[in-house]
Amino acid sequence: MDVRRMRLRAGLSQRQLADLTGIAQPNISAYESGRLIPSPATLARVAKATGVRPSALLAQMRDDIMAVAARHHASNVRVFGSVATGSDTPSSDLDLLVHFSDEASLYDQVGLTRELEDLLGVSVDVVSDGAAGVDRIKHAVAV
Repeated sequence: MDVRRMRLRAGLSQRQLADLTGIAQPNISAYESGRLIPSPATLARVAKATGVRPSALLAQMRDDIMAVAARHHASNVRVFGSVATGSDTPSSDLDLLVHFSDEASLYDQVGLTRELEDLLGVSVDVVSDGAAGVDRIKHAVAV
């Protein structure tokens, strides 16, 4: 994701984006010029402030999401809900259906949820496919 593109698409000045995100305006300028590389958390803050949909975050940060899932013993990551149907809005959450390995614990599910929320800057619901209803599994789409 490109900070400048998101800002311009939202019709914001650098100062306005700085006010909305709490990121210093000189840093926004440095991100846009390539002098600094924004962290995933910074990109998520910009995305949220500029109205980027969770589906766009998912598409852009897929590899990061998969790495976080693997650290928490989760695989076969799928999406369901509004992101899966393409009806998500900037205020939508991200609903993920995952398979946890036998060594995973409740701490992994909670940790995965929190780490993804920090990474993406949106609310995330993580559901284990062992606990999910058939309807959720049937409508889930691979990430």
